[in-house]
Amino acid sequence: MATSSALSPSPWRERLGRWDIKASPYAYIAPFFILFAIVGLFPIFYTAWVSLHDWHLIGGQGEFIGLDNYTFVLGQPVFWKALGNTLSIFVLSTVPQVAIALVLASLLNANIRAKTFWRMGVLLPYVIAPVAVTLIFSRMFADQSGLINSLIGLIGMEPIGWHRDSLPAHLVIASMVNFRWIGFNTLVLLAAMQAIPRDLFEAATIDGAGRVRQFFSITVPSVRPTIIFVVITSTIGGLQIFDEPRLYDIEGLGGNSGQWKTITLYLYELGWNQQRLGRAAAVAWLLFALIVVFALVSNWLSRRIASGEDTIRVARTRAARRRARRDGDVSPSPAPSSESIGSSS
Repeated sequence: MATSSALSPSPWRERLGRWDIKASPYAYIAPFFILFAIVGLFPIFYTAWVSLHDWHLIGGQGEFIGLDNYTFVLGQPVFWKALGNTLSIFVLSTVPQVAIALVLASLLNANIRAKTFWRMGVLLPYVIAPVAVTLIFSRMFADQSGLINSLIGLIGMEPIGWHRDSLPAHLVIASMVNFRWIGFNTLVLLAAMQAIPRDLFEAATIDGAGRVRQFFSITVPSVRPTIIFVVITSTIGGLQIFDEPRLYDIEGLGGNSGQWKTITLYLYELGWNQQRLGRAAAVAWLLFALIVVFALVSNWLSRRIASGEDTIRVARTRAARRRARRDGDVSPSPAPSSESIGSSS
């Protein structure tokens, strides 16, 4: 009896062991959240405090003025023009970016030769510095002596004002964003596609589904969480775009009449050129609210577009039945109901 009592752990050690099992995961992830609170959450809330004061770059904190900075910013036509430019560039970049990345990821997921070479190739634009990309594109799309206008002139078309007009400028800036980020998003989606069981595609092929039908009925629904992640990150990056419009011309102010001035450029102008940090902080918080709204809308749209759980369930059932027949199992999985099949079609 004495020996067994000596070998059994004490109640204190049992409680310590249970506490260690429960608390260890939180202790492992705590450094990230502590660091994020210091360099992430604190600046956000401090920016909100700055936006409520008449804050200058040199003089520092001034008097408390409440929501006057927000009223001033919302009353400026340049803010609404910058907002329109930002949304236009966002749509022209994010939508094609996600769509092209999905198609490229599906092609790279197929059985092609030199897979590693092509997968590394799509990532090369991502490692190029944004400054280099912007300088090259701004020279190619120059209004007078650019390569693109020279090629257009060879077929008898009038030169396009890539810097002079709003829509052409937005197209060029969106092209720069797509050039850099399509490859990165392609590899993210490719990693998700490689986790899809091959039995699903085999069952769909036997049922007569082509590559396009397999793409929309199996691939897209299977990588739905990854699509949502890509859409949200692209939304955040698209609404915060700064490098490309800042370096698109020499002045970096968004054009002579604000043709491509974005919200971040307007924020930069208020904070550093006009030295009104309170107003710049108000713009930052308005942009933060806009990003939250668009991220929620993008999440909802992504879930609606990529919904297809019934299709995947039917494909998994058919694949299990064929695998069971191939292995000689006398009790294969039950066939999907007609209701499920109808929903998948």
